[in-house]
Amino acid sequence: MHYSKLKISADATSKLRSLRQRTGLTPNILCRVAIMTSLEEGPLGGAAIPDEDGSEFNAYTLTGEYGALFAALLRWVEEGQLPDYPLDDEDLLDRLRGHIHRGVGTLSVRAKSPADVLRLVPQTQ
Repeated sequence: MHYSKLKISADATSKLRSLRQRTGLTPNILCRVAIMTSLEEGPLGGAAIPDEDGSEFNAYTLTGEYGALFAALLRWVEEGQLPDYPLDDEDLLDRLRGHIHRGVGTLSVRAKSPADVLRLVPQTQ
């Protein structure tokens, strides 16, 4: 999955502003948490692809040094173990935007403080 910039939805951008005020976390970190939260919920299925009328992120700003990991997890969730029809880059980017959109929506309900975001991270024994 190759891209240099990714635009997210206007709705996700608005919710990210609110989340930043409540949690003190930057939008790129919130997007990373949102992606992982959404991937845990499973594939997007037939969900509509969100608009591209919001913020724009550089690839490295969005995923940091973990770009390949995020791409692999996205493929794993969206295509499954043995995909009959692998998704092309454009479809994967649409799914990534979709996971950001869904994940930010989930975070906007669950995260009222920095501690709430921390609770989303599983504790190791």
